[in-house]
Amino acid sequence: MNSLQDIWSGIMEILAGKLTPVTIKTWFEDCTPVDLKDGTLVLHTTTDFKRGILQSRFETEIKDALRELFSCDFELLILAGDEEYDPYPDSNPLPEMDGYTFDNFIVGKSNEYAYAAAQGVVKNPGSKVYNPLFIYGNSGLGKTHLLCAIGTSIHEARPEARIAFVKGDDFTNEMVQSIKEGTADEFRKKYRGVDLFLVDDIQFIAGKESTQEEFFHTFNSIYEAGHQIVITSDRPPIDMLRLDDRLRTRFEGGLMADVQPPDVETRMAIIRNKAGHLGMQLSDEIVSYIAEKITSNVRQIEGVINRLTAFRDLTGNEITREMVDEAIRVVIRDGVYVPTPDKILDETARYYQVSTEDIKGQSRQSNIKTARHVTAYLIRNLTSLPLQAIGDFINRDHATVLAAIRRIEDQIRKDKDMAATIRDITSNINSRQ
Repeated sequence: MNSLQDIWSGIMEILAGKLTPVTIKTWFEDCTPVDLKDGTLVLHTTTDFKRGILQSRFETEIKDALRELFSCDFELLILAGDEEYDPYPDSNPLPEMDGYTFDNFIVGKSNEYAYAAAQGVVKNPGSKVYNPLFIYGNSGLGKTHLLCAIGTSIHEARPEARIAFVKGDDFTNEMVQSIKEGTADEFRKKYRGVDLFLVDDIQFIAGKESTQEEFFHTFNSIYEAGHQIVITSDRPPIDMLRLDDRLRTRFEGGLMADVQPPDVETRMAIIRNKAGHLGMQLSDEIVSYIAEKITSNVRQIEGVINRLTAFRDLTGNEITREMVDEAIRVVIRDGVYVPTPDKILDETARYYQVSTEDIKGQSRQSNIKTARHVTAYLIRNLTSLPLQAIGDFINRDHATVLAAIRRIEDQIRKDKDMAATIRDITSNINSRQ
């Protein structure tokens, strides 16, 4: 975790597995992280009433999420209204980019091409050589860091530049909301008039026809105006099986750069750099040990360092091998990622653009039925849950779940589109680990 916003995103991901989407939207949508220091997380919400609800109903959950992230206890302070917020520094004009710079990005053989391409964009934004720049690679390897470093550098060089940063699924959500509220023109102006368009995790729009149509026109407007587009994904365009061919052609028409897992020397440099920024000096033995244990994910390395730093600050004790083992255990969860049924449900609902309540409900609408069947199939194949437990989860009996799974299995054999859909949703689930 490189920033306060990154930490808050981690907290919200944990809470999303425990609270309903309606609860998250009602009480957390306008909740903003303000500060994290001296063992206290400071949040801001819009009204005193909402602060009271957060304190009385959700303070324990937020603290538990912090403990899960850092393996230690934190206090919580919630501000309400503008007056209480004023004493705190103004937020970064591009808060998503807070903390992500080229200076603190560690370059190695695994990412040097992508790093050079990102630098090329900063030096010559809009150049046909670098436009669009498409950076891809597995989760946790620094793609978002490079994306935001581009934005930070261009913002520093040209403060007047219009920069937009959006995640793929947020683009979908904003578009849908604008249609509901009758503000589609404002939505289009927000993105189509920018000088730099930064899109993180574009893979989440694949398979969403209306989103891809809107993104296609947004892309064309920005590109034809000679302005820069930078996109990240967990896979190359050719592997996004439900991606519109027009978008695939445009993504592949620029410069593509992949990011691979870092080698051991790069991992050690990342560990030392991250620890140094947090005011902690680790022994060569500890650095080597962490680098040997975590081999493929920079985000996991940063998570371990964050936990060790928090433990040191709160206890004042020296870092030991036992502390490192505990931090690693919490971060990598014994090296095996098994998605929860809730995560599978959320991702399937997001893909089909329906609600989780729809999937669990009684609707017979075609797309909802398909989403329900796919949810049952994926839970069966990605977890160890028995059929009865799957049925309980989606409010169906054992026989109905079995029939749904067999229906999807049959469709996969006969229908290439369904096979592609299952692979895309599975990849999306794994991207959110």
